[in-house]
Amino acid sequence: MFIAQQFKQRNIVEYVLYMWQIEDILRAYGCDLSRLRREYISRFQYDEEQIDELTDWYAMLIKQMNTEHCREKGHLQQNIKTVDTLEALHQRLAADADKPFYKAQYYKVLPFIVELRNKGRKDEGEVQTCLNALYGTMMLRLRQKEISPDTKHAIEAISTLMGMLAEEYTKQQGNVPE
Repeated sequence: MFIAQQFKQRNIVEYVLYMWQIEDILRAYGCDLSRLRREYISRFQYDEEQIDELTDWYAMLIKQMNTEHCREKGHLQQNIKTVDTLEALHQRLAADADKPFYKAQYYKVLPFIVELRNKGRKDEGEVQTCLNALYGTMMLRLRQKEISPDTKHAIEAISTLMGMLAEEYTKQQGNVPE
């Protein structure tokens, strides 16, 4: 929760990726709050009040996952809406003649997006495709799996584009980082 709040203020793309990771953590613990508190939350160096606050946050997320039927797979509606907002902003930026650097980076990334869509879901938005690639790569790194040079190159380009998108989002939200 504390980290999510920081990400939401500082970098919306990192926030989405973090929230996806939280969804996966909750699934890994079977959405069992007592087990989560005992085996996961207890490892954090927080005082009792912070632990209680964090536990309440996880409880709320578990309840939402159950209500929204994404306990096994999928994403919370709040995360889907954030991705949809980023997709709309991306489309505006990609079409904006006053954003030549964004447009140039987008055209560098577009072949990777097309390739990824051909391997997966063709109906998802470009931002969703990019986020899936970043999240998948993050999971590979966590598992200490080999990442090919071609994949690294694609992820670097995608990361740059998503960083530009996050920066523009932050500017438009008025959350300019210190």
